[in-house]
Amino acid sequence: MSDPSDPYALTPAKIKSPPTSFWERLRFLGPSFILSASIVGSGELIATTTLGAEAGFITFWVIVVSCLVKVAVQVQFGKHTIRTGETAMQAFDKLPGPRIGKARWSVWAVLLVMFVKLLQVGGIVGGVAIILHILVPGISIAALAFLIAVVVALMVYRGYYHFIERFSLTMIGLFTLLTFTSLYFLNYTAYQISLEEVLSGLTFTLPREALAVAFGAFGITGVGGDEIIHYNYWCLEKGYAAYTGKNDRSEEWNNRAKGWTRVMILDAVIAMCIYTTVTAAFYLLGAAVLHSQGSIPEGYGMIETLSVLYTESLGPHAKIAFLIGAFITLFSTLFAALAAWTRQLSDIFGTVGWINFKDVRVRRRTIAVLAWTIPLLWAGLFVFIKLPVLMVITGGIVGSLLLFLVVFAVIHFRYFRKADGDNPGFLYDIILWISILSIIGVGLLGMIKLFE
Repeated sequence: MSDPSDPYALTPAKIKSPPTSFWERLRFLGPSFILSASIVGSGELIATTTLGAEAGFITFWVIVVSCLVKVAVQVQFGKHTIRTGETAMQAFDKLPGPRIGKARWSVWAVLLVMFVKLLQVGGIVGGVAIILHILVPGISIAALAFLIAVVVALMVYRGYYHFIERFSLTMIGLFTLLTFTSLYFLNYTAYQISLEEVLSGLTFTLPREALAVAFGAFGITGVGGDEIIHYNYWCLEKGYAAYTGKNDRSEEWNNRAKGWTRVMILDAVIAMCIYTTVTAAFYLLGAAVLHSQGSIPEGYGMIETLSVLYTESLGPHAKIAFLIGAFITLFSTLFAALAAWTRQLSDIFGTVGWINFKDVRVRRRTIAVLAWTIPLLWAGLFVFIKLPVLMVITGGIVGSLLLFLVVFAVIHFRYFRKADGDNPGFLYDIILWISILSIIGVGLLGMIKLFE
């Protein structure tokens, strides 16, 4: 008998009719905002501004395309989740290809990518530690990195979905407000942005010297491959699949699936509008201020360099506000990332046969252990490598490669595992294929230029 508190179990008692009006649907949004908390951190504050600092306005299009094109792939992934109730790795385990032990090659590939992505989040731990060291210089950066790891572990150790959702949304809003304020007051400085400069960044030019950062930024901004995978767990824990129920091939089930899919699409699109706007603001700040000064965020000086984005427009007194805001933003990334990583790794462990993921007690115990283990690994890697920007960009490049696997999975979901009654129409497929081809095109272009 399934545990009624298990958000991954599809039971008749959980079935709920979907909302029919726009305002009613707003009450059920949330999964994409947790993704946004993860995105608005490493992607916006570090990778986006670094790309702007290196390339100026010319690669603005990379950021815009990155944010806009991936959402259709995210929606298809979410639709599959609602109609099957499968976790991400259960779905990946049904992709074509050989098995290695008990799991499909695709599951092992995701696990390998996660090992490399440890670098990315380790770099974010470093960013938070550097911020705290500026505020509290008496404590070493290494000690602060491990202190942060312990704090985020404590928060996620017993953090359930609703707490994660509310906390993520609050932290996004606080720093977004500061960023838009800074961008507005840039109009009253020597770094005022002209319309011509913005338009110059929409000409699809990609200079070779900015290639590595652009490729990494494409993988990290908007929804990356790992965030699309993580979306699966938040859709399940929000209840979209459970409200739909198991597929009994009835018209009622199909109507519920369509209704909750509409809620999920609204969730994804509203979040996309938010993080696209915020990402654009970060990029323009980096291109206008840092590129003009010839300043590139790197090493332990990363935060001091980034603080100029705010002090140049808001004055020297804004540095403290920036440090607090940057701390909030990067910490929100750590929080949202750890919450997702604990679930994804538990799912992988269950798929390869190391634990019984379907046993809710075993799953929660595994998530609790990982909540402590993972952040300590992040902190240890940062203390050893000491190059937060390089670590973040490396994770972004690997994230771009992971997108190829996600695209392969989405094509398989759409055309080879299509559920009864799922007939999205020609326009949907056009949008989906624009998303797929854009991801493949930018990814291939990046790899070709990287090895020229």
